[in-house]
Amino acid sequence: MPTIERIDSFADELTAIRRDLHAHPEIGFEEVRTSGIVADKLTSWGIEVHRGLGGTGVVGVLKGKGNGTKKIGLRADMDALPMEENTNLKWRSTIPGRFHGCGHDGHTTMLLGSARYLAETRNFDGTVHFIFQPAEEGLGGARAMIKDGLFKQFPCDEVYGLHNAPDLNHGEIAILPGPAMAAADFFDIRIQGYGAHGAMPERSKDAVVIAMTLGQALQSIVSRNVDPLQAAVLSITQIHSGSAYNVIPGEAWMCGTVRCFSDEIRELIRKRMREISAGFAAAYDAEISVEIRDGFSVLVNQEEQSRVVEEVARTVVDPAKVITRSTPKMGSEDFADMMQAIPGAYFWVGHDGSVPVHNPGYVLDDKILPIGASMFARIIEKRMPAGAHA
Repeated sequence: MPTIERIDSFADELTAIRRDLHAHPEIGFEEVRTSGIVADKLTSWGIEVHRGLGGTGVVGVLKGKGNGTKKIGLRADMDALPMEENTNLKWRSTIPGRFHGCGHDGHTTMLLGSARYLAETRNFDGTVHFIFQPAEEGLGGARAMIKDGLFKQFPCDEVYGLHNAPDLNHGEIAILPGPAMAAADFFDIRIQGYGAHGAMPERSKDAVVIAMTLGQALQSIVSRNVDPLQAAVLSITQIHSGSAYNVIPGEAWMCGTVRCFSDEIRELIRKRMREISAGFAAAYDAEISVEIRDGFSVLVNQEEQSRVVEEVARTVVDPAKVITRSTPKMGSEDFADMMQAIPGAYFWVGHDGSVPVHNPGYVLDDKILPIGASMFARIIEKRMPAGAHA
């Protein structure tokens, strides 16, 4: 099954764009150079450009042939991660502590590829909104764009997004109707005890002991409060305390994340975290504060749009490589917030390489750029066919 021949013809240019973005990564809400390149490319192809939504977000508007009133949004994220890259690529990151370790440089390039093709052909009847979103990596870029009036200024009847997937084989496309990615909360727990000399623990309210025992108790929430048939994860990912070998610290901090697919389970876990922390505060005569922040919503693929992705995928890759019952992912994606406002679908494009995203050695395979761009473009041509309103 073919990718779009015209997109294949400028695949080398897409690779060059992607590698340039990769070498100059920018984290959430700092995508000034990236959004500038996006805006310049869209403008050069005759696409109407709007900048500044959600800070550094960019929206391109393109009208097709005819007088169709349907509007579809295509979305890509632009931000990198605050981490070091550990590869020997010639185009590896040139900025310390910044790395496109999740492939958003590829997503941005795929959407640019579809924009160029659709601007050249305009073989559709309606309007496309190309949504280039900042700050997907836990900073709320989707919510920032929505708050700035994304869907009021650029109304959409449906929206589509994608992600690269090194856990799939090259040329595989996966779409899962229904709940597909987990909601996520981030939490900070501050323990205020009383410090003392390391040789005199009886004079302390040992924040380290409290943190260790509280951390173990929090793990019982999933195993003993959540229905075992419901998926949930509570991970403590940071513990900070202490400054010397002979000082019992009076303060400690714990941070982490909670993932699940149900708002009811989400609220249960929040409630139990606060209750258990309050109990430990009373038991140890300490102060414990719990802050829980809503990071991501559950990503739910609508049935109709999921079928569209499946049908289009069968025209872009081998139909045998289209996976329609993939396993839901405990990872999260803030495109979920856009799909809470507008019906849509989010799918995965497999590629060569086994190193997972968010790993210092992760490498995106540039051969999937035409696949992602063709998927986006064919979705538009299928959903808003030219001549449909002649």
